[in-house]
Amino acid sequence: MLPFSKSGPIAQRGLHTVIRANIGSRYVHVAERAYLAPLFARHRTYATSTTTITDPIVLTESRKTTPNSNKKTLVLLGTGWGSTTILKTLDTNSYNVVVVSPRNYFLFTPLLPSCTVGTTESRSIMEPIRHIIGRRSKDIRFYEAQCTDIDMTKKELVLEQGEEVDSASNQSTRINYDYLVVGVGGTYNTFGTPGVEKHACFLKEMGDASKIRRRLKDAIEKASFANISEAERDRLLHMVVVGGGPTGVEFAGELHDLIAEDLSRWVPELASKIRITLVESLPNVLPSFDKKLVYYTQRMFKKTGINLLTNTTVKKIDEKTLTVSNSVSGSETEIPYGTIVWAAGIRARQFAHTLRAKVPD
Repeated sequence: MLPFSKSGPIAQRGLHTVIRANIGSRYVHVAERAYLAPLFARHRTYATSTTTITDPIVLTESRKTTPNSNKKTLVLLGTGWGSTTILKTLDTNSYNVVVVSPRNYFLFTPLLPSCTVGTTESRSIMEPIRHIIGRRSKDIRFYEAQCTDIDMTKKELVLEQGEEVDSASNQSTRINYDYLVVGVGGTYNTFGTPGVEKHACFLKEMGDASKIRRRLKDAIEKASFANISEAERDRLLHMVVVGGGPTGVEFAGELHDLIAEDLSRWVPELASKIRITLVESLPNVLPSFDKKLVYYTQRMFKKTGINLLTNTTVKKIDEKTLTVSNSVSGSETEIPYGTIVWAAGIRARQFAHTLRAKVPD
């Protein structure tokens, strides 16, 4: 069993900017961290709140706040950056405000890659929506549900609860609106690549970060057994990141810091064998950023031993290997991997397509 880190406030080092936070006096622990922490409890963080996120609610008439008939109803779909920003500044005296989202918290996504290796505690980047509502107005209603359809003639939305709720009460509910703000965000884009959804991890939600942490832990622990072949050990210790955008680059950097700062002390016999490969289909990583930053990132990757495969497209992913194709030479290569994270792009969610089809040209 590997020890817990006893570091204090957030300290992201190595490839990352040093961040220090002294915004509390208590550590926050969750069951998920207790389960995964023997290997990936790095620099514990402080949190600004200790209130538990609310449980899913049942959409029944008895739970609804009676709207003011003298005010128009404004519905916010989503609890991401756009919708939450509007919610925090909206004049609730002018509207009956309703918030609808399957996620009952706001997620600070830039620090999500840090949660995959334990640098940042998951609770530190989650703000319950009911906290925000409680600070604004008790008249704001929140429904933890998915908006699946819209009737623009009747100005009516169809809501369905998630699978976590008891199936006996899991029924569609309709609500009316006068004004609608759609901020449902995007989801991962596989570009139709075979095997991605079945074998790869994504990095869009908190659940994704937890899944990656489990995969990394399991791969390293399996590699520590003496009765496996060297080829199998090399496969388990090969971490592949697909996508050279901000998420993929940040996650690769977090992996490097985990290996250099922690695993080198906890499992020195394995740390030197762990490899990181980043696959990018374009000629450079971070294509939308300034060229100086692009060149700096690529130099740092080379210096720290992160293998960068540019002009390379993933053709398919199997259980233990991925097949890539070089767009310059046209050659295909099969690469064994232990953990693979897909951060290659986003696309619109289904509701956005549904709404687009119903909006008049």
